[in-house]
Amino acid sequence: MLSMVISAFRASLVTWVLCGLVYPLVLLGIGQSIFPFQANGSLERDSEGAIIGSRLIGQQWNGPGWFHGRPSATTATDPNDPAKTIPGPYNAASSGGSNLGPTSKALMERIAADRKTLENLQPELVGRPLPADMLTTSGSGLDPHISPANAALQVERVARARGVPATEIKALLDKYVTSRSLGIFGEPRVNVMALNLALQRAYPREAGPK
Repeated sequence: MLSMVISAFRASLVTWVLCGLVYPLVLLGIGQSIFPFQANGSLERDSEGAIIGSRLIGQQWNGPGWFHGRPSATTATDPNDPAKTIPGPYNAASSGGSNLGPTSKALMERIAADRKTLENLQPELVGRPLPADMLTTSGSGLDPHISPANAALQVERVARARGVPATEIKALLDKYVTSRSLGIFGEPRVNVMALNLALQRAYPREAGPK
């Protein structure tokens, strides 16, 4: 009986050392030495070294001079009533979708209102078919990417706001289109934060996400 207990203890100890210490430390070492940017959260910093966000989590970009991300349905606690929630776009502490179905009146009203706001900002889009990710939210509400088609429709607005030829903004956008992973997984996409930071560096007219 005692020998069985000792054997079990030894097996547990070896497993704990290998899986709880050696394996995590090896992966930590590999990550920090080969992929330090990704291993530390893909964090972006400003010119003073302060963290301004992560390429893995969407942010709210306001103003016509920025590329806008996919709408977010995440919520935050109402500061006036902790028992209630209020809209809190891109709230990483409350990831989730709206849970509104395709027949939801609230969803249709929200999309119609967002489309009207978009068309007021970009009259050239009135009546045009739009990519789904331009008006609909995702399941997580934290998408850091938009489709190339979505980004392309924003080029004219960004160019006008920054006083830059649209061809230059389009050329910059093309540099930040990521193709399918390994050529087969996922869809082509554009990281909004990476693109906007490149936009700011190339055409410094505005001062970061608001």
